[in-house]
Amino acid sequence: MAAAAAAPVWSVDPRTGKRREQVAVEATAAEVDTAVRAAHAARPALADRAVRAALLRRAADLLDAAGERVIEAADAETALGPGRLTGELARTTYQLRSFADSVDEGAFLDVRIDHADPALAPPRPDLRRYKIPLGTVAVYAASNFPLAFSVPGGDTASALAAGCPVVIKAHPDHPATSELCAALLRRAAADVGLPDGVIGLVHGFQAGLDLVRHPQVRAAGFTGSVRGGRALHDAAAARPHPIPFHGELGSLNPVVVTESAAAERAEAIGAGLAGAMTLGTGQFCVKPGLVLAPEGEAGDRLLTALTAAVSDTEAGVLLDHRMRDAFLDGVRTRAALPGVQAPVTPGAGGEHTVSAGFLTLAAAALAEDGTHDLLLEECFGPVTVLARYTDEAEVAAVLARLPGNLTATLQLGADESAGRDGAGRGARLLADATALAGRVVVNGWPTGVAVAPAQHHGGPYPATTSTATSVGTTAAERWLRPVAYQDTPPALLPPELREDNPLGLPRRVDGRAEHA
Repeated sequence: MAAAAAAPVWSVDPRTGKRREQVAVEATAAEVDTAVRAAHAARPALADRAVRAALLRRAADLLDAAGERVIEAADAETALGPGRLTGELARTTYQLRSFADSVDEGAFLDVRIDHADPALAPPRPDLRRYKIPLGTVAVYAASNFPLAFSVPGGDTASALAAGCPVVIKAHPDHPATSELCAALLRRAAADVGLPDGVIGLVHGFQAGLDLVRHPQVRAAGFTGSVRGGRALHDAAAARPHPIPFHGELGSLNPVVVTESAAAERAEAIGAGLAGAMTLGTGQFCVKPGLVLAPEGEAGDRLLTALTAAVSDTEAGVLLDHRMRDAFLDGVRTRAALPGVQAPVTPGAGGEHTVSAGFLTLAAAALAEDGTHDLLLEECFGPVTVLARYTDEAEVAAVLARLPGNLTATLQLGADESAGRDGAGRGARLLADATALAGRVVVNGWPTGVAVAPAQHHGGPYPATTSTATSVGTTAAERWLRPVAYQDTPPALLPPELREDNPLGLPRRVDGRAEHA
């Protein structure tokens, strides 16, 4: 009996729902195995940090040079628009170069040397510790960031920086963009003398499962839905030898607007919220999906400003029609809950578009178990929920019911921000927000995640499945493990741990920081 033909992978225009072209075919188990084995074999070629840094910089240069083609391909498959994608490409190449700089510096190796001290009780042996690459990393591309969180994105960049080859599972919403970017990355690898196998690419749902289960895959990075991420997380944990799974799954990103803040700047907060929740047609992982705002005159002014700004927002295209259907079903189900109103009704803006809107209800309803729990779950698209509270106890009760989040935002009044409020409201809310999220934003909006060493993009489950960040150079730590050498003869030590520090690495020696 002949084997079934491999399923085609189509590039689809989300503006029309029509197929553009066949890009590839879904990878078979044998093809996944070939890609992973090629990556595994390429590990020694990535051992040289100078080569890794050169690869990252060359990849950035090639992406910049091909920018027009890359943006055109991504826009055709995502409808995110040239303006948004131009910024995303700049972020992506900046990210690659930042990791190259981090590789050159070498601080991520976390070199620590404690010399032998026989006078201690008990005596201390000579100990030398640093971090080494885990091995091949499986990367699962995101739908909403076809560049910065996909084939050339942060998971790929950080894994390569750590010295780990990657096999990327392309997202079905932008297969042509994925193929183009993978070709550019492979060209960069060839230009610096690395084998093609350092960057693999596969397509297909089953390929994603085969990838996370492959015995030569040592870790995985994922950005996507709670359902998809949890399935892969469980598969990674169920392996005979479980592997780290760093997944970004879903986030409500709550906002608390205090009475003082609303009294001082209700109109500005309403307009800012509208911009944050509709940015990118509401398809940001840090979109504010729940807002606690006060009852009363100041809260009414905020509601009026939000209504006006959202009403002026044009209908937009979601990344695919499956997401559009899920959005329409999600807002219909939420709007039908008792006590929920829609000052601006979110829904279908046209045959292929959606219109932005928001829902309101009393915060007291959210503080109770049961009926309104759906409102505490992310709804992907241009919608948010405005819960009106009457006192601080209701705010605390709602926050206590929230799951983990990527972000939590506080809109505080001037006295609260300065710590002058007698009740310590600002400090108390900051503590509550810290317990909920990996990034706390004060008097701003969470959309936009700066690529910086101090950044943290992660949070308690279900925001992420680990305590790591997927943005910033510390993201490389996900793909490393520490190893210590005890009383090892100097001639056998790796160069990173030798006494004379031939590689000029920053390190801690006997507890004190040393810089080359």
